Amino acid sequence: MKIAITGKGGVGKTTISGILARLFANEGSNVLAVDADPDANLASALGISEAEYKKIIPFSKMKELAEERTGAEEGYGSYFILNPKVDDLPDKYCLEHQGVKLLVMGTVDQGGSGCVCPEHTLLKRLMKHLLIERKDAVIMDMEAGIEHLGRGTAESVDALIVVVEPGRRSIQTAEQIKKLAHDIGIQNIYLVGSKIRDEKDLQFIKDHLAGFELLGSVSLSEEVKKADMEGLSPFDTDSTIVKEVSKIKDQLMKKLNESENLSA
Repeated sequence: MKIAITGKGGVGKTTISGILARLFANEGSNVLAVDADPDANLASALGISEAEYKKIIPFSKMKELAEERTGAEEGYGSYFILNPKVDDLPDKYCLEHQGVKLLVMGTVDQGGSGCVCPEHTLLKRLMKHLLIERKDAVIMDMEAGIEHLGRGTAESVDALIVVVEPGRRSIQTAEQIKKLAHDIGIQNIYLVGSKIRDEKDLQFIKDHLAGFELLGSVSLSEEVKKADMEGLSPFDTDSTIVKEVSKIKDQLMKKLNESENLSA
C-alpha cells in the first residue's frame, strides 16, 4: 500500500498522515512514514520526541552519502551514476517509533526540482525504491507541489489523498494538485475534509470540489492543537480523531479494492 497525502500548508495533512501510519502499524503492517514536506514535522505527529527528531538528517542534506552512492566523489565531474544503490538506506537511516519507521527526505536547495545533482539523484532514486521495490506500507506526507513524485513513480502510488479545510485557498490548492496528479499519471485521487466544525463546513467542501471522491472528514479539535503544542501524537491523545481517521482508512481500502476488482 503506497499512499501520498497532500494539501495546502496547515490543513492537517501531517496529523492525518501520522495517524494513518500508526493505524497500519497497529494492524501489523510494516510501515514506512516518509516526511516529504520540508515545512512539516511528521515525527511529532507520530509521537517522536523533539530530541530524537533532531538526530535525523534529511537525505537531501547528506551530500557525502549522495556523492559516494552516485560516484560523484570519484571525479566524474558532471557525470555520475543515475541509478545508485539505495536499498539499504531506509532501514539504516530511519527512526523507528511504535512500529513505524520514519524517513525524512528534505529538499534540494540548489536548482529546485530540476536540479541534476548527486543529492537530487539520490532522492529521486530513493523515492522510486520506496514506491516500486519496497513491500512495506508507505505513507508519504507531501508538500502541495508533490515535487518528489514523477512520471517514473506516480503509477506506483495506490492513492493520493488531498486534505482540504473549508476555505477558498485550500479549495484552489486541491484543484491544482488534482491537475498535477493527473499530469503525472496518478489514477486514484481522493478527498478528505479537515478541521470540520459542522455540516455547513463539510457541505462547502462538497459543493466546491464535486469532482473528487470524498473519503470522509476529521473534526476541528482542540486536543490536536494541544498535542501539537506539547509535542505529542494525536494518536495517543485524541480518540475521536483516531476513530475518524480509522473510518477514512476503511473507506480508502474499500475504494481501492473496488478499483482493483474493476481493473482485474
